[in-house]
Amino acid sequence: MRKIVLILMMISTFITYAQKKANGTIYSEHPAITAVESMLQAFIKGDEKKVAGYLADDFKQFYGSNTNKDAKGGDKQNFLDDVKFWKDNFSYLSLTRSPGAYPDALEYKDGANDDVVWVQTWEHLKGVHNKTGVKLDNPVHRLFIVDKNNKIKTMINYFDRNAYREIGNSNNERKNGTIYNNHEYINKVRRMIYAFENKDYETAYSFYDDKAQFSSSNMPPDAKELTLTQMKEEDKKILEKFEITSIDVTGYPDYLHYEMGDAKVVQSWWNYRFIRKSDKKNIVVPVFYIHNFNDEGKITSELIYYSEKMLE
Repeated sequence: MRKIVLILMMISTFITYAQKKANGTIYSEHPAITAVESMLQAFIKGDEKKVAGYLADDFKQFYGSNTNKDAKGGDKQNFLDDVKFWKDNFSYLSLTRSPGAYPDALEYKDGANDDVVWVQTWEHLKGVHNKTGVKLDNPVHRLFIVDKNNKIKTMINYFDRNAYREIGNSNNERKNGTIYNNHEYINKVRRMIYAFENKDYETAYSFYDDKAQFSSSNMPPDAKELTLTQMKEEDKKILEKFEITSIDVTGYPDYLHYEMGDAKVVQSWWNYRFIRKSDKKNIVVPVFYIHNFNDEGKITSELIYYSEKMLE
């Protein structure tokens, strides 16, 4: 048995080594990398003439995630037009290496790529679209083919296109639902708030879905939302220290029924009037609520904005 195991281990080792095959050399410093990064910085600065000097006459650019099998890519003139477009339409542009990343130059020895060098980069692009104010703050991965004259023949881009879609959408006005100043969901929020004011906690909590989640402006950004049970405990702690004398609406609540996502949201503004039990001090705390509702008319989430320091 021991002999069989030893033979199997030898076979496994042989297969592992047999699967390795060198196919060229990878460089972290290379003239092709210098050309690629210099071209990209010239692009960001809007230097069309300098960009042109780095491109081969038959240059092509592609979006790597494009599923169109007939895509022809953009030619050199298209790319130079892009330089001008970005210069005219974006501010605060910068392109830096992604933290911890650096470009690679790959010299293949496969017969098909012997006369070119492949360069791959990982960068971070930042900027603001002038008209719409949409912010770019996203990683970009690119592959380049550089010829023996150090001219860029091909550029293949991989990036998240959502920000660019938002730019396109933001160029035109579009309604996204309806705002109500009178609605049943507004009525529910008022009834819930005034149930708290009148210490009818059973009724107040009945407006929430059992799986409702709670958060506030005083919580760290990465904090986990509270459950309904946890929120009840937090309310109990507040009521042990403060007596609610009145909760008064300021302005008027809004119900927003969004078309996108079919979201049902009530925004409301209040003044909480407390007496601090320790010293009988009267305190007025402005509060802003955002409540999300489900189709059954139950509150599924509550976000509250207020100054915690005012209760100290």
